[in-house]
Amino acid sequence: MLRAPATATLPELVLRPWRDDDADALVTVYRDPVLRRWTRAPVTTTTAARQFVAAAHRDWADGCRFSFAVVEPGPAGETLVAQVVLKNVAEDRDDAEVGYWTAAPARGRGIAPHALRAVTGWAFARFAALRRLDLMHQIDNPASCRVAEKAGYRFQEVLPARPPFPRDGHRHSRRP
Repeated sequence: MLRAPATATLPELVLRPWRDDDADALVTVYRDPVLRRWTRAPVTTTTAARQFVAAAHRDWADGCRFSFAVVEPGPAGETLVAQVVLKNVAEDRDDAEVGYWTAAPARGRGIAPHALRAVTGWAFARFAALRRLDLMHQIDNPASCRVAEKAGYRFQEVLPARPPFPRDGHRHSRRP
């Protein structure tokens, strides 16, 4: 479990592996058409949410992909606000990729860059060989450019469209 501490303008966030009881919150978050637009595999049913969580558990066990549920603690419990994922990572590899999404009610509050910075720091501390993290997004998603920049990921290049991505993309990178 990681914590992104509260700041003057940002809440405390808890970044933790997905749990079985996150399924209903996951389905609710994916009802957002904006999130579904940018996601290759939207989670639309409880069964799909359970499969998503089970896959996240397998990925953690395999040690090649680490998907964090980002929650905001509160008096009534946790609220799911985002996901950050570290993928294509290995003990002897010098590069990996990060990705994220933000729940609609959490957008515009600085949650995504806050959580992304926490996972980035964890990744560089956890994997000694890691020298570069890439964040990629479609070219027509300027909000992802802003998140990347706020999290310290610098624009590197335009990537040509390739299946399953129908449009060109941006690659942003960060080093330790």
